[in-house]
Amino acid sequence: RPDSTMSTKVKEYLAERQGSAPSSELAFQWVDFDDLYTRKLWHQLTLKLKDFIHGECLSRPNELFEMYERFLSDFEHRINPLSLVEIVLRVAGDIGDASRAIEFLEGILVKVKGSLEATILCETEIGSTKLKRGDLEEVKTLIRSTGDRLDTVDTVSFIHARFYDLSSQYYLLTSAHAEYYRDALRFLGCTNVDDIPMEEQRDRAFKLSIAAILGNRVYNFGELLAHPILKSLEGTEQQWLIDLLYAFNSGNLPRFYELRSHWETQSALVQSEAKLLEKIRILCVMELTFTRPSTNRSIPFQVIADASQISVKEVELLVMKALSVGLVKGTIDEVKQLVNMTWVQPRVLDLPQISGMCQRLDEWSKNVKQTIHMIEDHSPELLA
Repeated sequence: RPDSTMSTKVKEYLAERQGSAPSSELAFQWVDFDDLYTRKLWHQLTLKLKDFIHGECLSRPNELFEMYERFLSDFEHRINPLSLVEIVLRVAGDIGDASRAIEFLEGILVKVKGSLEATILCETEIGSTKLKRGDLEEVKTLIRSTGDRLDTVDTVSFIHARFYDLSSQYYLLTSAHAEYYRDALRFLGCTNVDDIPMEEQRDRAFKLSIAAILGNRVYNFGELLAHPILKSLEGTEQQWLIDLLYAFNSGNLPRFYELRSHWETQSALVQSEAKLLEKIRILCVMELTFTRPSTNRSIPFQVIADASQISVKEVELLVMKALSVGLVKGTIDEVKQLVNMTWVQPRVLDLPQISGMCQRLDEWSKNVKQTIHMIEDHSPELLA
């Protein structure tokens, strides 16, 4: 279609909008659009459009889609692909029918295929729309393919946040607790918590906490415990979840049982009680290893049995599980009833654990000083 013809249609649309604007302020905005379009100031026009579409100026159904068809589509090829996608995401949200919205976005996807970031953002929105429609298999495929390409993007941005929000919601719906925990934390890593409404913060903190406890091979709770989003649960009816996370993080069986009246209100936790006991006992072994000096990590079976509240006969199997998931390294001496630990997995520590480490460092420092003094005192004899 010739530019002059399309330009005439754009001018007609802008004139209509100016004439029907409910206020002089809004009319002037359409005048500005006309001016920027006439002068072909595409960058400035893009910036103004990005601000405009997030307002409430176009509140009637399909107004945004009409603006795209009669205005934006004329110069969409002239603006930054990522900016184009940012704008059309709002347009797609204005389309009531999910199938039409997906078809619209797939058309945009073809137009921005030269830009990796724009493609990822557009695919993510397609995935979000399909997730709302319940197309889980299609979303699963999209997450895998788009996630691989996202890993090649160097700079972390809002695109990562949008993708991890999609992937975490998918894993939540499919009860993949460990994967949800991982990607929900990644989302928070790309997002300013202060920009999230308090009610949503509490909801995310609650779901994250449950996922951390239920997730297979999730043994590091320190990152979540250190995250400010948990503060949203402080002083609420869900405060017990923070206490439960601390109990798991330190392998504290008595505290786990003290909180039973709270966690029994969650059917998912009750149904997985046997797995929860196994997890907290494995973490108990890890904590026993961590809290002992590196020079004295031979732990009697009885000590492990007492701390994890199991019989001595069950200790060997428990330690083998801790070894198999890579939390500790060491050997089991069945004859002497000892576990000789040589290594414990690094992890994010909470404040009590950091305090314990400081005490051990102080003891180590004193031992080093004593050794130095001993060598200095005996050095004349050694040199004689």
